[in-house]
Amino acid sequence: MAYDKKQATEEFGRWSESYDRCVLQWLLFGPSHRALIRRIDDVAGDRPISILDVGCGTGVFAARVREALPGARVFGVDLVPEMLGQGARRWEALAEHVHPVQGDSERLPFADDSFDFVTCANSFHHYPDQQAAVCEMRRVLKPGGRLLLIDGYRDGPWGWFIYDVCVTYREGKVHHASARRFRELLDRAGFQAVAQKVRRGPAPFILNEAVVADPAPLYPSPHVNLSGSVLGRI
Repeated sequence: MAYDKKQATEEFGRWSESYDRCVLQWLLFGPSHRALIRRIDDVAGDRPISILDVGCGTGVFAARVREALPGARVFGVDLVPEMLGQGARRWEALAEHVHPVQGDSERLPFADDSFDFVTCANSFHHYPDQQAAVCEMRRVLKPGGRLLLIDGYRDGPWGWFIYDVCVTYREGKVHHASARRFRELLDRAGFQAVAQKVRRGPAPFILNEAVVADPAPLYPSPHVNLSGSVLGRI
């Protein structure tokens, strides 16, 4: 049976109570968040920006963004009410600048052209319709804005074993996209340019960066040929 939203909701509902304490926080989530924040800072600098974090969970990334980038206004969206509920104290402490919303990645509850950045860290493999989710992410980005999407890197032997064997055994038929598949998804959604960087290690991940076309972009594009992609290291 294919992985669906009901399975995802039930799984994350059970996980919500221990989510902030799990080993993945330091093994995968922390390094992923730091990579995203570094890239946003490199691109935006001190400019005031709006960020939508898709699959925001309990708000750990949102809190880290606010600490590192005080000029950012952050919105978070997550399908699972228990995950949002576990972050209640964090949301309350950040209420002036961070706004959590329950919603579906395939039907984001935001208007077109709303955000400078959309981030998605380590939840994309749980999305049953990944193409629909990417198209929604593009829809809510402003012209010249960009998507930063991180997920487990499964192309090498170790990544294949971790994500396609161990994770699917534990979590069901989730799908970690290959680097090539990510490029196809982003291209079909209409993004202008795609850059990809890989972080090796015990929990390897891939950072996909893609820009919405704009004759006068707000921020510089990734250093790539617009007809291709770059695969480097973080």
